[in-house]
Amino acid sequence: MRKTKKLLSSFLIVAMLSSLMLSGCNSGGTDKIEVELVQYKPEAVAAFEKIEEGFNNTHDNIHLTIQSPNEAMTILKTRFIREDYPDIVGIGGDINYSNFLDADMFMDISDFEGVSDIKQAYMDIEDELEFIPTDGVYALPYVANAAGILYNKDMFEKNGWKIPQTWTEFTELCETIKASGVQPLYFGYKDTWTCLAPWNALAVGLSPSDTCAQVNAGKTTFSKEYRETAEKIKTLLDYCEPNPYAYGYNDACTAFAKGQAAMYPIGSYAVPQIKSVNPDMNIDSFVFPANDDEKGNVLNSGVDLQFCVMKNSKNKEAVYEVLRYLYEDETIQIYLDEQNSIPCKNGDFKLPSVLDGMSSYIEEGRMADYQDHHYPSEMSVDAMIQTYLMDNSSDATDKFLKRFDDEWVRYNRDLIQRVQDYEKEAKK
Repeated sequence: MRKTKKLLSSFLIVAMLSSLMLSGCNSGGTDKIEVELVQYKPEAVAAFEKIEEGFNNTHDNIHLTIQSPNEAMTILKTRFIREDYPDIVGIGGDINYSNFLDADMFMDISDFEGVSDIKQAYMDIEDELEFIPTDGVYALPYVANAAGILYNKDMFEKNGWKIPQTWTEFTELCETIKASGVQPLYFGYKDTWTCLAPWNALAVGLSPSDTCAQVNAGKTTFSKEYRETAEKIKTLLDYCEPNPYAYGYNDACTAFAKGQAAMYPIGSYAVPQIKSVNPDMNIDSFVFPANDDEKGNVLNSGVDLQFCVMKNSKNKEAVYEVLRYLYEDETIQIYLDEQNSIPCKNGDFKLPSVLDGMSSYIEEGRMADYQDHHYPSEMSVDAMIQTYLMDNSSDATDKFLKRFDDEWVRYNRDLIQRVQDYEKEAKK
């Protein structure tokens, strides 16, 4: 019995020593401050591995660990429930950020000197993601993507097709391309989320950027603000592949890569998938010409990745040092080269050539966020749009817009009440 006790004691001592040793290793050494960053883009693992290595090779007193898990948002939400917080999170500028901010989970980083380097257009987008106006800065935009029309540049040059500046010019171009025997557009609507690509790109030019906030405040309705968007996205069906609901995102990328369509209404994020099929394809892009006056057109660009500091972080100075490194021009360029992204920071960066046709809008800050970044996921707007597009009844648009209004109230009832209470208080 004594022998057993001694063995157990020995095992416990060894286990404790092992635990201490592992703890020291995990923190990069006991004399180092450990900073953990969890980011939600698994496709950017290679870039973040380079960034992590670069930081740790140049800092003796801080060890940075960057986690890039699959299903990162689910993992983060689970960790938040358990109060197991990383120091920094890298997430998108969307409804998840709005919900986390509303739950008071992020630190005000307005005293971080890098805030002033961010393009104002993207800081404005951050402000519009707040349910209720909040003093302070809680997210630092890193990179953005853009959505509009990708087009086969070689095909356009060969046929002498001109880039359209207005909605009328766009539909006339589609008719010209169709008459030549080439399919103008490809959609791949089988994956419902793809319905949001042309929807968002049209909506930013046809409705206010703060449409959802205005609806919450009781100042307008979706039936009013989205009618033209709904009508025009239906018109696009005249120029796409037969039965677009039978083909998904990968099918659409493959078809476009193989020259089966002249244009593809999608975001710049699709380029790597397209190039995996046809590495030599000459792709350029242009802003969706939603209006009959070019001055009304707006680039659909949202914050694809931003960094937020958790309010519970006890290592503010170390975290700020990590942010300084992340926002060095050379570090940002690593990410841009890997992911075909747009920098949210002002500076002289090399942008991917696929964005050449959108560059003037980017430089001018003539951009607005994806409308669906404000939609609650439970509302399944992508599926609603797909159902609407498949509805050939004469009152399809009216039914769709009424449903949009009704479902919005259903899923945002409490938020609407809070916003309207805030509006009443602000008027006093």
